[in-house]
Amino acid sequence: QVQLVESGGDLVQPGDSLRLSCAASEFTLYYYGIGWFRQAPGKERERVSCINTSGGRIYYLDSVKGRFTISRDNAKNTVYLQMNSLKPEDTAVYYCATAKVGFCTADSTPADFGSWGQGTQVTVSS
Repeated sequence: QVQLVESGGDLVQPGDSLRLSCAASEFTLYYYGIGWFRQAPGKERERVSCINTSGGRIYYLDSVKGRFTISRDNAKNTVYLQMNSLKPEDTAVYYCATAKVGFCTADSTPADFGSWGQGTQVTVSS
């Protein structure tokens, strides 16, 4: 099964920024809606953001609106998550995944996604 590869996680201080990348080497991301998710210890995986193929439909978790920006570079076969003004509560393992039906909606849940990557750790701490 093909998988996505996440990168860019790090240990940062509150207020800092990070850019996460989600790449695929064995298939073209262009044809898929791509979601970013996160999972903190002891908590359920939650969808942070999702972008559809054309980039025209984008969804964000309420708690990250105005701070996080999802984008895609089809030429590089990569989807990004720019995270600004990071808070300790953003600490989690971040994952990307493809929408099983090709696109995501406002109601898409982790069960609607596949080809999960291994995740990248984001830690926000002073």
